[in-house]
Amino acid sequence: MYFNFNEITERKGTHSVKWDMNNEEGFLPMWVADMDFKAAPPIVQAIEKRVTHGVFGYTLTSLEFYEAIISWWHRRYDLLIQQEWILPVPGVLPSLSAIVRAVTEPGDKVLLLTPVYDHFFASIQNCGREVVECPLQYEDGNYSLNPELLTIEAAKPEAKLLLLSNPHNPVGRVWTKEELQLIGDICLTNGITVVSDEIHADLVFAPYKHTPFASLGGEYSHNLITCASPSKPFNLAAVQVAYLFTENAVLRNALHQLFTMQETVFLNAFAGEALIAAYNYSEEWLEELKTYLYENYLYTTAFIQKEMPQIKVTPLEATYLLWLDVSVLDMPSAVISKKLLTEEGLRINAGTMYGKAGEGFIRMNIGCPRQLLLQGLEKLKNVVNNL
Repeated sequence: MYFNFNEITERKGTHSVKWDMNNEEGFLPMWVADMDFKAAPPIVQAIEKRVTHGVFGYTLTSLEFYEAIISWWHRRYDLLIQQEWILPVPGVLPSLSAIVRAVTEPGDKVLLLTPVYDHFFASIQNCGREVVECPLQYEDGNYSLNPELLTIEAAKPEAKLLLLSNPHNPVGRVWTKEELQLIGDICLTNGITVVSDEIHADLVFAPYKHTPFASLGGEYSHNLITCASPSKPFNLAAVQVAYLFTENAVLRNALHQLFTMQETVFLNAFAGEALIAAYNYSEEWLEELKTYLYENYLYTTAFIQKEMPQIKVTPLEATYLLWLDVSVLDMPSAVISKKLLTEEGLRINAGTMYGKAGEGFIRMNIGCPRQLLLQGLEKLKNVVNNL
């Protein structure tokens, strides 16, 4: 392996949300979704070059920015995107709020396949819309769609929008083409716009393959907004670079108007440089990262099976976020999460952050050097086996 993902980089004292939220001795954060690895060398070099220039005025989005996105999706997913479909944004989260406001009215319902990314809930509720949870089916440690329930909720006249996590955070599922078509058919039948959050698309492990919702084409694509970013696969959350794309000109224009009103049409001076370096020059780093992350998953699974066999590890098809079934402990997820923090200094996420269907689960971030992973697993073992 050419890149050293075992290297530990001190993050305390860097105003890190992940590391400086609880700055006690022995504290170990394995919660918020950023990794503890340095960015790929080409990205660091591109940002250093921009810093050396020394002038950080208002910045236009370059043609190279769009070309890098178009090339990335064509090269990796055989998806052809046109430049005019792309809207640069400073992050997926602010764009989600804009989408909710552009597509729905106060009081409308937004569908979620739960358990799902917690900020989906906040984006909906902060805009005065109603969250409707459509729980996934959970059986024998695996998740699947519940098309009957989704059909029932989609048929209600107040339902206007579906926010989809593709691949799915936190359960780690990679949706198949057939599953996406089923979701698309239900939404088309009921006049519901689909938002596909594909921020984890580049973190899918073999033999699974990411299927862009937009690759379905036709009516499916016309009824779709895709959110994407290099922030998760390349660990660039604080650089604040993302983009949307949709071939639907009406949706695109409505979103552009909202971004203009919010003054969020321009990226910062480093965002474009980071994306270009990631998509054009950092693919080898990404592939080695995925290998390391999957080995972390295998290591974690083996450790839990040996030391905490009562816990079930949900199969990880994508992301670096492990979804653990702790229902056998017969204790609320929030209580388990608090005990881990207060007794061992281990911060993870309680499953109920991701909806009612998350009760009985916790989410653990394994995107870190293996030495830190082992420390976290030992802390988890100490609390679980005491319970």
